Amino acid sequence: MNHLDEFHWEFTQPAIHDKQEKHYAFIIAFGLHCFSRGLNSHAQETWQTVEEGLIYSDSREQRIFCFSRYQLSFLLPEIAKQIDHRSCFHTGKGNFFTIEISNQQEYEVYFKVSKSGKGLLRLFIESAYIRDKQHASSQPQKKKISFFVIAHHIQSNKPIKPPPK
Repeated sequence: MNHLDEFHWEFTQPAIHDKQEKHYAFIIAFGLHCFSRGLNSHAQETWQTVEEGLIYSDSREQRIFCFSRYQLSFLLPEIAKQIDHRSCFHTGKGNFFTIEISNQQEYEVYFKVSKSGKGLLRLFIESAYIRDKQHASSQPQKKKISFFVIAHHIQSNKPIKPPPK
């Protein structure tokens, strides 16, 4: 899965009026939710009913390899590189999301931005999936926020206020 290896990327915020062009250096990384899923409670799935070869674990959790998420995950590096040109939205839970249209379906990409040290920021793609019957919860409201607002606030140690409900 080397297409999901972390990499360095720089975003440039263009100069606007009296504000100079600004550069943000990032490490971009991807979480295991980008290619795996949890148990399907609607199908009464249990760890005992999951094929052992599909179980994927890291130091924090156990998940199930998902072939459809894996296929879609090949889109993620380009989505991450272009995130400054995309519509981004608050989730209301401290992270954000953007939407890619793939085969006329909304591919939801959830991410978090944090400091990474040495002047770098970290863009962590937490999860990405097409909402379906297995993801019955509702999509967060689409309250827009600029990616550069997120980057500036994180780099400046300023809180990002959630939008009013």
